[in-house]
Amino acid sequence: MTGVRLHNVEKAFGAVKVIHDVSIDVPKGAFSVFVGPSGCGKSTLLRMIAGLEETTGGKIEIEGRDVTHEEPAHRGVAMVFQNYALYPHLSVFENMAFSLRLARAKGAVIKEKVHAAAEILKMGDQLDKKPSQLSGGQRQRVAIGRAIVREPKVFLFDEPLSNLDAELRVQMRLELARLHREIGATMIYVTHDQVEAMTLADKIFVLKSGYVQQAGAPLHLYDDPDNQFVAGFIGSPAMNFIPAKVVGQAEGRLIVRPDGQENVTLGAKTTGPGLADGTPVMIGIRPECLNPAETGLSATVEMSEELGGVSYLHTRLAGGRPLVVERRGIREMLEGRVIHLTANPADIMVFDPDGRRLR
Repeated sequence: MTGVRLHNVEKAFGAVKVIHDVSIDVPKGAFSVFVGPSGCGKSTLLRMIAGLEETTGGKIEIEGRDVTHEEPAHRGVAMVFQNYALYPHLSVFENMAFSLRLARAKGAVIKEKVHAAAEILKMGDQLDKKPSQLSGGQRQRVAIGRAIVREPKVFLFDEPLSNLDAELRVQMRLELARLHREIGATMIYVTHDQVEAMTLADKIFVLKSGYVQQAGAPLHLYDDPDNQFVAGFIGSPAMNFIPAKVVGQAEGRLIVRPDGQENVTLGAKTTGPGLADGTPVMIGIRPECLNPAETGLSATVEMSEELGGVSYLHTRLAGGRPLVVERRGIREMLEGRVIHLTANPADIMVFDPDGRRLR
C-alpha cells in the first residue's frame, strides 16, 4: 500500500513556480528521502504534505485518503523540524505530552504514551529536565518523541540533524534508522546531504529546480543514474566528469577521446545510438573506478587527502579540469607528479550534451 501519493502536484508563489508537476509514490512503512541542493523545492514539498503550504495544483493522498485541502492537524502527520521547536519552560515530559494535552487525552494515556516514547528514544531518565539541560542530540530526541506520542500515519523530518556536529549526526542517523525499524512507520526525510540520504533511505527522490530527476533505492541511483545531475549528486566524493568527443564504435563500445588528451582513447560500455564521430559527450568516472596505468589519462597530482584507510588524490588534467582519484592501502607521496589513469569500460558512463545518460 502507498503511504503518501502525490498526483501532478504544483506550487507557485505568485508568478514563480517552484514545484513542477510532481507525481510520486512513497511506500507505506518505508523510509523515503527527498534530497537535492538548496532551493530545489524539497522542503516546500514536505510542507505541502504536512499542510503547511497550500498546493497550487494536483492532489495529495495519505494512505489512500485525499488530504489536499485538509488542515494539518487532520492529516495524520507529525513533523520534526530543524530547530527542535521545544518549549524552554516545560520539562521533557511536558514537551512530549503537549499535543496530547491539547487533544484532551486522559492523564493515564498521556503518561503511558510519553513513557513508551521515552523508552524507545532512551530518554527515560531525562523526563524531568528542561531543554536547556540537554545536549543537541537529546533535544532532537525530545522533538522526535513529541511526534511519536501522536502515533501519526506519516513522520516528516525537515533536515533534523543540520544543527548537530559531525560525530553526533552519525550517531543520530543510526538512531533514526533503529527507530524506523522499531516502529515501522512511513517516514519522509528532507536533506541536502546525500550521505544522509544514502545511509538512511529505502527510497530516494532526487530533486532539482522543483522537478524529480530520479527515484529509486540508494545503490540503484548510484549504479544507474538517469542523467548527469543525479550521477554527480549521488556519491561522495562526486563523480568525475570529463568532456570528450566520439571517435568510433567497436564491439558494443563507444570509443571517445577526452578533451586535451590527444593520444588517449577510452571505451565505454554503451553503443551510443545515433552518435556520429566528432559528437561532443561527457564521460563520468567515479573516483574509486580510476586505476593507475602506464598509459591513459594524464593528470598532475596537486594534493593528497589522507584519511587513514583511504586517501583521495586531487589531480588536474591537461586543460585544467579537476579529477579525484581514490586509493586504498597506498601512502606514496605523489604531489607534483604526473600520473596516468584508466578505467574499465563498464565503469565509464556517457552523457549526451543535454546531460541525459546514454546506456
